[in-house]
Amino acid sequence: MNRHEAEKQGRKGELRAEWWLRLQGWRVIARRVRTPRGEIDLIMRRGRTVAFIEVKWRRTAAALDTAIDEYRLRRVAAAVEAVAHTYAVGADTLRIDVMLLAPNCLPRHIVNAWQP
Repeated sequence: MNRHEAEKQGRKGELRAEWWLRLQGWRVIARRVRTPRGEIDLIMRRGRTVAFIEVKWRRTAAALDTAIDEYRLRRVAAAVEAVAHTYAVGADTLRIDVMLLAPNCLPRHIVNAWQP
């Protein structure tokens, strides 16, 4: 798969993750937030919780097992640190979640995936 096709599939994965989370009561605050430290795929809110969500799309469910690692989570955490003050207010709870998606399987939502 070339870079353009991978980007296209990634965007589709982000849209699917967004809708899955909306069905769970989450509201979109921002999409594809770029910072000097990296990108945050989705920022969503449910009540007093703000979730910064890394979305990983793979061709097979088996490939999801290695889609996220400490290095990638550390980059997301650095990006979150740069912009968290923009999206959180008062006593909001902040967390970094991961959504893993592949064809023909339900999304896997890893809640609070980064805990340094």
